[in-house]
Amino acid sequence: MRVSRAPISLSLLFFLSAVLNHHLLLGAPITCSGIVPMKHRTKMLSVSDFGAVGDGKTLNTKAFNAAIDRIRNSNSIDGTLLYVPRGVYLSQSFNLTSHMTLYLADGAVIKAVQDTEKWPLTDPLPSYGRGRERPGRRYISFIHGDGLNDVVITGKNGTIDGQGEPWWNMYRSGTLKFTRPGLVEFKNSTNIVISHVVLQNSPFWTLHPVYCSGVVVHHVTILAPTDSYNTDGIDPDSSSNVCIEDSYISTGDDLVAVKSGWDEYGIAYNRPSRDITIRRITGSSPFAGIAIGSETSGGIQNITVENITLYNSGIGIHIKTNIGRGGSIQGITISGVYLEKVRTGIKISGDTGNHPDDNFNPTALPIVRGITIKNVWGIKVERAGMVQGLKDSPFTNLCFSNVTLTGTKSSPIWKCSYVVGAANKVNPTPCPELTATTQQGGSCENQF
Repeated sequence: MRVSRAPISLSLLFFLSAVLNHHLLLGAPITCSGIVPMKHRTKMLSVSDFGAVGDGKTLNTKAFNAAIDRIRNSNSIDGTLLYVPRGVYLSQSFNLTSHMTLYLADGAVIKAVQDTEKWPLTDPLPSYGRGRERPGRRYISFIHGDGLNDVVITGKNGTIDGQGEPWWNMYRSGTLKFTRPGLVEFKNSTNIVISHVVLQNSPFWTLHPVYCSGVVVHHVTILAPTDSYNTDGIDPDSSSNVCIEDSYISTGDDLVAVKSGWDEYGIAYNRPSRDITIRRITGSSPFAGIAIGSETSGGIQNITVENITLYNSGIGIHIKTNIGRGGSIQGITISGVYLEKVRTGIKISGDTGNHPDDNFNPTALPIVRGITIKNVWGIKVERAGMVQGLKDSPFTNLCFSNVTLTGTKSSPIWKCSYVVGAANKVNPTPCPELTATTQQGGSCENQF
């Protein structure tokens, strides 16, 4: 499947060059990837030793399962590297194990079968209560792991291809029986590293660490067509200590979306997403570049987003929640964002996202406070910003600084309601709710 890529403009190239020169002057860029050290595996197996054939036709599920079973049964703390040589390896879904590295050589492709009828099911996530798209169970992700520790997916930019088109067509035609499978999902796992691979054509969310701690994603490329709905790039979900850096993402939905459960189920599960860094991400999306939500019921705290480059996108930064969500979104700092040809630069909304069922509590209102957005530059931005809180739960302590957004025909406008915030050096002039440098309930002056 050919994935279209929009051309990068001259102004974007100048911006990227300036960022590169800045990094060269300062030395090596700041990184959080060391929170999970890369393991050197002393043992190596090749999937070819278990009968795998990379001809794009042979089904290799048994070979992958046999190799991973060998690693699982070895009980080696140092772990084992599973080598996937050059070739196209067709497979059904399979499960990883602890203390292993899945290594894709240059030219190696692990490709999902397109037999949707025989795709296995798994239970819904307890913080969602049901499949995200359909009630009941959900199709299991192509590559998955539950309760694992010390797992690495890496290589020399080999590819994991979900071949998602049949699933996208089922979604479009309304014939899905259950929620579509993701491409890679880790659940209840720790010390996970994904780097130097291409993840493409996911049927649903591409990379989904859920209920995880200690996750590093860097130098990955994530691709899906712009019309492949819900093919989010990276969705850390009720997870902590997550580092996402130095990656290119172009998909049919949010590039990175931090989540933490859905309405009454997420409130009951009560596991927040916290201590997450998102840095040096470039890409385009018909929806949001960087998103918080809209599934925020377990709470989202202490999120750092910096050095983001987005073009040909729907929304640059989108913080989104809804009534019935509950939870709190706080301690969010976003800085160093470049936007080009974006419909809305910044959006913070309290009316976004659907509900799992009619049992959500309409009085469970989210709390949104302590959001800082600074050093944002955008050109060809149709609307500067929309900041719309809830009447019975206004969004407070919102701080905007050094934000310049210019439009294609005339200056884009802001739209605000039920918010309390402050602004400094923001152009075009924001709405009155954001024009004071100090605000009731707190000050932004020390952040300017």
